[in-house]
Amino acid sequence: QRLKAAVHYTVGCLCQEVEEDKDVQFSKQSIAAISEITFRQCEIFAKDLEMFARHAKRTTINTEDVKLLARRSNSLLKYITQKSEELASSNMEQKEKKKKKTSAAKGGRTPGEQEAAVTENEDSNMA
Repeated sequence: QRLKAAVHYTVGCLCQEVEEDKDVQFSKQSIAAISEITFRQCEIFAKDLEMFARHAKRTTINTEDVKLLARRSNSLLKYITQKSEELASSNMEQKEKKKKKTSAAKGGRTPGEQEAAVTENEDSNMA
């Protein structure tokens, strides 16, 4: 019920923006109808996403499932792909920063430098 109310509220806000932008009016009945259709379509999307993941023998929905759902709308698919790539590159940058921080905390050496130092110590111990 709360989710349905949130969808109705959001649709109402969007309709107000369109009213101001396009100088048109939406009746309460039309806003309610748009809200109901939107909610039902979201339920369908959720079931489809669940089925895509299940078909792939996964329990988690991933970006490939969302792309598959959006495949009929070229512009939406392009947007989702772009955002997915942006998120992936952002995540990679964050991982690199974490690696640098942890290597600095372990003596300020990169993994390659640490390995070289260990090898030098082993060589000097053998001599």
